[in-house]
Amino acid sequence: MRRFLFFVSCFGLYALVAATYAWLAFPPHIGRTDHVSSSSLGCREDNEGSWSIGVFYGDSPFTLKPIETMNVWRNESAAWPVANPVLTCASLTNSGFPSNFVADPFLYVQDDTLYLFFENKNPITMQGDIGVAESTDKGATWKPLGIALDEPWHLSFPFVFSYNGEIYMMPESNQIGELRLYRAVNFPLTWKLERVILQNPPVDSTIIHHQGNYWLFGTHHSSSFGTKKNGHFEIWYSTTPLGPWKQHKKNHIHNAASNGGRAFSHNGNLYRVGQASGESYEKKKIRMFKIEILSKEVYREVQVPFDLETSHKGQNYWNGVRQHHLDVTQLSSGEYIGLVGGDRVTSGDLFLRVSLGYASLAAAISLVEFLGFLLGILNCIVPSTWCDNYYAGKRTDAVLNLETTSFVSEQLRRLCSRLNRVPPFLRRFVKPNSTFGRLVLSSILVLGVLLTCVGVRYIYGGSGAVMAYPLKGHVSKFTLATMTYDSRLWNLKMYVKHYSQCPSVKEILVIWNKGPPPELTDLDSAVPVRIRVEKLNSLNNRFNIDPLIKTRAILELDDDIMMSCDNIEKGFRVWREHPERLVGYYPRFVDETMTYSAEKFARSHKGYNMILTGAAFMDVDFAFGLYQSEKARLGREFVNEQFNCEDVLLNFLYANVSGLGKAVEYVRPFLAIDTSKFSGVAISGNTNKHYMKRSKCLRRFSDLYGSLSDRRWEFGGRKDGWDL
Repeated sequence: MRRFLFFVSCFGLYALVAATYAWLAFPPHIGRTDHVSSSSLGCREDNEGSWSIGVFYGDSPFTLKPIETMNVWRNESAAWPVANPVLTCASLTNSGFPSNFVADPFLYVQDDTLYLFFENKNPITMQGDIGVAESTDKGATWKPLGIALDEPWHLSFPFVFSYNGEIYMMPESNQIGELRLYRAVNFPLTWKLERVILQNPPVDSTIIHHQGNYWLFGTHHSSSFGTKKNGHFEIWYSTTPLGPWKQHKKNHIHNAASNGGRAFSHNGNLYRVGQASGESYEKKKIRMFKIEILSKEVYREVQVPFDLETSHKGQNYWNGVRQHHLDVTQLSSGEYIGLVGGDRVTSGDLFLRVSLGYASLAAAISLVEFLGFLLGILNCIVPSTWCDNYYAGKRTDAVLNLETTSFVSEQLRRLCSRLNRVPPFLRRFVKPNSTFGRLVLSSILVLGVLLTCVGVRYIYGGSGAVMAYPLKGHVSKFTLATMTYDSRLWNLKMYVKHYSQCPSVKEILVIWNKGPPPELTDLDSAVPVRIRVEKLNSLNNRFNIDPLIKTRAILELDDDIMMSCDNIEKGFRVWREHPERLVGYYPRFVDETMTYSAEKFARSHKGYNMILTGAAFMDVDFAFGLYQSEKARLGREFVNEQFNCEDVLLNFLYANVSGLGKAVEYVRPFLAIDTSKFSGVAISGNTNKHYMKRSKCLRRFSDLYGSLSDRRWEFGGRKDGWDL
């Protein structure tokens, strides 16, 4: 009974700690590869990865840039600009076609409509199907149409092409050892098997027409000792894509990169897209090869410079860890479009995390046993009966022979005996009643708790990647702005390094108010940083009109506020739903007394009517234009006089132009830390004096622009609970 209570107490504590840690640390979307409803079948973590698809544009296949650099805007989804990825598992899942990931994009152009074919990982069958989506705006917006091809086996790499007025698809179906050619019966959703063109075929096959022949490129699996999978490049040729196909004289070609998309012709030269060798595509860069000689007897290619613009945000970006596929096509406008498959995690990441998680939990259980030994609750590691009766009921001739020699049984008894001497030996050094003993026992208990949390983190906590929250199928970008000066450089360095990793941050703007500015090389950033040095030290500089800002959304965020990127992404999503409002993280309530108070006062009144712009999203043109308008001149002068209240002024201006409508929106951060408390350079160090100034501002701005006290917006109005 004593042992039972001991184990129940320890495991009960561990379970309580694990449940509390999981509830506090992990948002509901953890365990998904995108932000979809928790009841959805799709976007489950998959051991193959979390692939998605992005679009690139350029004047040639070698000058491709991601869509977010092209300033493509879409008002209906508040995507200013539209950003990659443009197609994800959520795109399919939310359209009624469950998906764990989308990969291997191939484009087919029909007039002004683009059709995108891709591998869709079905979370029910756990195999690849071929999905299709269409775009009527040159690839900025994609509408999933459904599953174009579903077979009882795995399908991927859906190479689509036209020949003699028909449209064909040649997906990889290596699982059944065939290369099949399908013909569109009712394009793009209905296909019929035309013929099997190869047995025991290469994988990831594409076809290109060159000098009167059709050439099929692919890579053959090899299980030979010492060779990597996908290590043998193969070439076949025929007078028609329907076959029959003949092997190239040089097959198999060693050390050639696997196909990474459609081969193409540009400026009279043939090019082949390659990917990293091996199954997992761990090398990040897509490679490009110029085909110098292609004949029935000779093949020669050489790698040429090719570099798609990639992010330095690692797993927080859709292709930050790896990308392995490119399909590039020239549009009727002459512009080139490229579809790229990218991933934020590596293959096997899920299996590795789960294995580490269960290993951590096993270690925590072992520590419970160890604690029982030290406390004298357990006396042996291996019960002696296990050794004595090990062979009971299992006697065979082989076992009888072993027992005759007594070698195995004797060795087993010795091992049990030695293991069971460990607890008494350790108790000599660790006595529970001594100070040292209590310290050791407490340390073991704490270590067990930590191992339990580590196990929960690995099993339940996802890959650790932070993802943007899409709205109507689009993700977007914003500019992050902070105003600071020379004494706060320590804050700034930490600020830039942290927030530059957030998925939707396009650029960081540092508004430098006083002192010599830092060099850009002093700041460790994953995105471009621009330092705008001001002539006068004024808080009004925060809202100076800046034509170099290329996004419509700007997040004004003080350099002494640290919160998670997930909180930032939530705020950006809420702002995109209501771009006419100030959306921020610090609510205030102003009543008829015009006395400035902290958030606690707003909570006690169960509502707010002001959002501090030290951490708030806004429409840069609207907000800055409003702040710099003639209407706001007297308010700006008062801000300069008080050296305070620029955020209060903007709230009054928003309320003034919004009429009776809601002008502000609150998003609750999970955790926000004021780093100025550690550096000792807080601007508003004297709280009472600071509040007195702001109360004075409230009265002045009420006289100029009208009162806020007749407005109150309740907490908890959102269905997602982000404003509780």
